[in-house]
Amino acid sequence: MEHTVKAFEEDITRLRGLIAEMGGLSELSVQEALDAMVNGDEDLAEKVVKRDREIDALETEVDRLAVRIIALRAPMADDLREVIAALKIAGVVERIGDYAKNIAKRVGKIEGRRHFEPLTLLPAMGEVATEMVHDVLTAYAARDPVLAREVIAMDEKVDAFYDSIFRNLVTHMVENPATISSAAQLLFVARNIERVGDHATNVAEMVHFAATGDYPPDEDRG
Repeated sequence: MEHTVKAFEEDITRLRGLIAEMGGLSELSVQEALDAMVNGDEDLAEKVVKRDREIDALETEVDRLAVRIIALRAPMADDLREVIAALKIAGVVERIGDYAKNIAKRVGKIEGRRHFEPLTLLPAMGEVATEMVHDVLTAYAARDPVLAREVIAMDEKVDAFYDSIFRNLVTHMVENPATISSAAQLLFVARNIERVGDHATNVAEMVHFAATGDYPPDEDRG
């Protein structure tokens, strides 16, 4: 019995480690995709696109390990909740990596970069979204429901940035029709950053559930 418990604990530790690795790569990809966007760095953008395959491979490993744990260890109650939460979190973190890849793919499509004022608004929005990803991974590692709820509260700030950037870009397109194509690309980027915030919020809700057995109250979710 002691051997079985030890083996289960080793599997859970491995599961947590895989998700931490996935999360770290996704967080880095969001940061680098935005750096590449602001600086027009297509080499860095390509690095982000290629890294997505690594994140996908880690998710596949999480899936296999979680299924194996459920099949071989038959976890109950809290332990089962943790494995199910890990499965769901891995899927959401993989999507965050996809959004970073989507942003990176737009890097070469912004024209007149130095004179394109709306481009300066995206890094601040990206900083909040990246902080949410970082904090929610910290909350997952520490099983910290309080930090998870703080991450959920941050999503309102990302949404406010998105609304502001959307209005700015629409105004810019009306006043400078020649920039419509580049502005449309930035709208796409802003939307992807907003989705990163949404997905960090989803992970925070699962972390809260894994830690407490309950989802956060609705008022936390804005």
